[in-house]
Amino acid sequence: MDIRYAMHPDQMRGLGTGEIRRHFLIDRLFMKDEMSLVYSHIDRIIVGGACPVDQELELKVTKELGVDFFLQRREMGIINIGSKGTVCIDGKEYILEKKECLYVGMGSKRLSFKSPDRNNPAKFYLNSTPAHLTYPAIKLSMNDAQSLHLGAPEKANVRTIHQFIHPKVLSSCQLVMGLTVLEPCSMWNTMPCHTHDRRMEVYLYFDLPEDALVFHLLGEPEETRHIVVRNEQAVLSPSWSIHSGVGTSSYSFIWGMAGENQTFTDMDEVPMSELR
Repeated sequence: MDIRYAMHPDQMRGLGTGEIRRHFLIDRLFMKDEMSLVYSHIDRIIVGGACPVDQELELKVTKELGVDFFLQRREMGIINIGSKGTVCIDGKEYILEKKECLYVGMGSKRLSFKSPDRNNPAKFYLNSTPAHLTYPAIKLSMNDAQSLHLGAPEKANVRTIHQFIHPKVLSSCQLVMGLTVLEPCSMWNTMPCHTHDRRMEVYLYFDLPEDALVFHLLGEPEETRHIVVRNEQAVLSPSWSIHSGVGTSSYSFIWGMAGENQTFTDMDEVPMSELR
C-alpha cells in the first residue's frame, strides 16, 4: 500500500512539479490482475483500483490498518469504469456494469473482484473511509442516483452530477461518492471553484481520449498550482485546497469525500477575483 501524508498549505508553495505529482497524483490504479491501494492521511481515505483479468482479486488487509480484516472498521464505495464485472461480498455476488456503484458497509469480511470477459475486463474504482456503524450493502445504477444538471454552454461546463453514496440516496457513516459526466464541448468542472474545510475530496478522471488530458487545479485560492492528469488517474485534494479542472476534451470524473460532515452544499465559494 502506497502511503501519502497530510500537508500544510504553506508547504505547497515551495514544491516543484515532480513533488506536487508525487504527493497528490495517483497515476497507476488499474494494472492487470493487481490491486492498487493508496492510503492518505488526509482524513484517512483509501483510494484504490482493481482490474481482474485472468484471476479473481481479493482485497487483503495490510499492517497499516491494524485490524483483522480490511473493512473491520471501514466502509467502501465501488464504481466500475470498465466492462461488466462481479464483486463478491462474503459469498454474495453483485454484478456491476460500467458506471454502476456498490456501497459496502463496515464488517464485511471478504471482498473479491472478477471479470467474466478477460478481453474486456472490469475496472473497479474504490474509496474507503473509517466507519462507526454498519449499513447494508446496496447496488446502485444511474437510475438510482440523485442527479443534478448544472452549467451553461457559454461557460463550457454543462454537466450532470450523479450522487450515489449520499444522504438522500442511502445511509453511510462519512463516505460521500458520485460521478459527474460533462456534455460534449464542455471542459470545465467545479468552476467557479470552492473549498470545504470540513471535507477532503479525491477526483478520478476517466473516459478521456488517449491524446487528451485535464489540467487539474489545486492549492489555496490565492496560491494555485496545477497537475496534468491523464485518463484513469486520480488526484487527492486536501480540505484547504480548491479542486477544479479543465480538459482538452469532455470527460467524466468520480468524486469521493470524507471528513466532518456529509453536507454536499457545505462549500466556501471562491470569487473569481480572488484566484491567483
